[in-house]
Amino acid sequence: MQVALFVPCYVDQFYPDVAMATLELLESLGCQVEFPEAQTCCGQPMANTGCWDDARPLAKRFIEIFKDFEAVVCPSGSCTAMVTHHYHDLVGHDDAYESLRKKTYELTEFLVDILKVESLPARFPHKVGLHNSCHGLRELRLGSSSERMLPAFSKARQLLAMVEGVELVELNRNDECCGFGGTFAVSEEAVSCMMGNDRIHDHQQAGAEVITAGDMSCLMHLDGLIRRQKLPVRVMHLAEILMGRTKPA
Repeated sequence: MQVALFVPCYVDQFYPDVAMATLELLESLGCQVEFPEAQTCCGQPMANTGCWDDARPLAKRFIEIFKDFEAVVCPSGSCTAMVTHHYHDLVGHDDAYESLRKKTYELTEFLVDILKVESLPARFPHKVGLHNSCHGLRELRLGSSSERMLPAFSKARQLLAMVEGVELVELNRNDECCGFGGTFAVSEEAVSCMMGNDRIHDHQQAGAEVITAGDMSCLMHLDGLIRRQKLPVRVMHLAEILMGRTKPA
């Protein structure tokens, strides 16, 4: 399968290792991956703050760049949700967008639903806490959320269970927000930090050595709080663990 890798801005700028792990993971599973170098921001920060006129040309550019690929894969639930759930507010009815929307996937969604991965050769002998991002749960339905009376499932947990040595710890609140919320972390700093510290404490009480998620934005927020308090826990994107990367010091 020919796959276009859609890399979020903050991953490209601050966490390129996450993009490389995603690329290597997809290639190890037989995908022909291309990184369109013309790609820019998907427009989510602008749209979230109400700057629709600034987000609209970015949405149109994204569609033009990615429309001809067989599939588009992104290691971020929030950026994927922006494309698949919110571009219609920016571009209206557009045949090229409708086609693109149906073939744009978050990484775990693509691995489980499209490639139907059943095994991974990775090894990661550590206690891992899984943070479920809000966009992944509430918009992409990558896992079950506590407010819906449905059978429990998690695409991320399904994949982590294939990694040798991973011990998934049990949290008290599996689907609580980390408090990042993009610009919310700036406009409501105190609330955002309190929510983030609550999430970190939940992982610590469960014995997690590493906090993982499908969204590096959530992990970036938590990592900032962890580093400032010098806490004995680290963050890693899900793609890095699925590739068996070494736990950071």
